[in-house]
Amino acid sequence: MAKAIKKKFFEISLPIVGEKYESLANSIEDLKGKGVKIDFTRKLKGKSVDLVFSVRIEDGKAVGYPKKLMLMPFFIRHMLHTGIDYVEDSIEAETLDNKVTIKPFLITRKKVSRAVRRTLRNSAKNWLVDYLKTKTSEEVFTEILSNQVQKPLSLKLKKTYPLAICEIRIFEIKAPLNKSKEESKPIGEVEVKREVIESDKDDVKEIKEDIIESIKGKLKPQETEGVLGEEKPKKKASKKKEE
Repeated sequence: MAKAIKKKFFEISLPIVGEKYESLANSIEDLKGKGVKIDFTRKLKGKSVDLVFSVRIEDGKAVGYPKKLMLMPFFIRHMLHTGIDYVEDSIEAETLDNKVTIKPFLITRKKVSRAVRRTLRNSAKNWLVDYLKTKTSEEVFTEILSNQVQKPLSLKLKKTYPLAICEIRIFEIKAPLNKSKEESKPIGEVEVKREVIESDKDDVKEIKEDIIESIKGKLKPQETEGVLGEEKPKKKASKKKEE
């Protein structure tokens, strides 16, 4: 009878927060693709945030990369009260390396009209889409945790209406960006395409010459002068009369 393999703790490195986490598994390979959720409430001084990491095996070691950040619902409910309005949105965008979903959550200081809420939503979306284009996903995770995304966004939206709360409720990586078609093609295919373009140029030239000849055949000799780029014959200079 085969003996059952005892599980043991393996160390998972989390470079984004500079910490290590231990997980129970049969072997380190079993951790590949595993999700690890960590509560950052204490580190963020009471702001309840969960960060989900996806584990990869690199050089025989387990390394966790951030996949999803979530602001806990009970923290949001605690901030809501009568006499205010909230604005939320779900935005599909792209960072330098991934397709992502980001969900901002805004709370106004007082009741506002629908037009103001719509303006806040659109302004937040435009700012976040432009911001994400210039950052990698890991940089965005780090800056959300350190409030470097929420603060400039709040200052931007303050011009429309002052906010009591400006937070990122969810930030999640959906899929890596696909390479462009030209980059994914083998070099041989690109060279063949160029050769075809050169041959097409020759065919066009021949067709143009045939059209010119057919037009010349239908026109009178004096009418072909200056047609289709043909230069008019220059008049010979008259000889000077002998004195």
